Amino acid sequence: MRLATRNDGTRDGELVVVAKDGKTCAPAGLIAPTLQQALDRWDETLPALQGLAAKLDSGDLEFEPLDPAKLMAPLPRAYEWVDGSAYINHIVLVRKARNAEPPETLETDPLVYQGGSGVLLGPRQAIPLPDEEWGCDFEAEICVVLGDTPRGVKASEAAQYVKLVTICNDVTYRNLIPAELKKNFGFFQSKPATGFAPFMVTPDELGPAWQEGRVHLPLRTHLNGELAGEPDAGPAMHFSFFDLIQHITKTRAFTAGTILGSGTVSNEDEAKGVSCLAERRMREILKDGKPSTRFLKAGDEVRIELLDEGGRSICGAIEQTVQGA
Repeated sequence: MRLATRNDGTRDGELVVVAKDGKTCAPAGLIAPTLQQALDRWDETLPALQGLAAKLDSGDLEFEPLDPAKLMAPLPRAYEWVDGSAYINHIVLVRKARNAEPPETLETDPLVYQGGSGVLLGPRQAIPLPDEEWGCDFEAEICVVLGDTPRGVKASEAAQYVKLVTICNDVTYRNLIPAELKKNFGFFQSKPATGFAPFMVTPDELGPAWQEGRVHLPLRTHLNGELAGEPDAGPAMHFSFFDLIQHITKTRAFTAGTILGSGTVSNEDEAKGVSCLAERRMREILKDGKPSTRFLKAGDEVRIELLDEGGRSICGAIEQTVQGA
């Protein structure tokens, strides 16, 4: 089942169920007006939403055309946005880019930070770039959405708390990071609003690609119409989403609607390309002694999508244009 939020002029939008073809939808307001309200009563709303989706796909329900331009982020604002960094190759490369060593616990203790969740961008909303000197970069990631999740969840128990899956563009201002981290207090200004795919999907939409808390599919990113990369999101994910859930719930619980990110999808195989420009630049430095790829500038276009083996865009495409001051 695929769910989206249509802009109806309200802050949190209107929940719609999306057909398998991604071209039509049906309003779900009689079940839950918004996706957050659906997640708050997930055990009750899930069967009703699945029933609506089945009728939509069978043709037994009157449908409406789905206009991607009218879609907001599925959760336009979330209670929490917790982003991990589960791909070790990415950690190693970006640390090299800023002359920093990877942590000693690189392979045993996940990295996470808490991003801004009050303003989340829709799939067609622009990436804001007030100053190109900030070094704007895209970061293609897999995300899951949690239901109410208690403290102390073990990885072996975590599957039941994953309600939805999607992808995001976790935009970063690379050149603002070093000064922030020198303060030993984490990211803040270097992390603007994150952009999300049109749809959030139940894990069953992934079929056999959803295995043990990982999505075993390539995540494809285009920059200005050219393929930047399509690394496999599965095998190289050192810490699974279940491992990340165990980590973040060590000391506290999380409410329904919490979004948890994988971190930038990354493979050691250079032929797979990249999910962010920082990795490409670091590879250029290692090869040539200096980077030749620039960061994003106004007018650049970023497209990110997750395709199944049949070529269907599972979560729909993120299509964002960089907007200057």
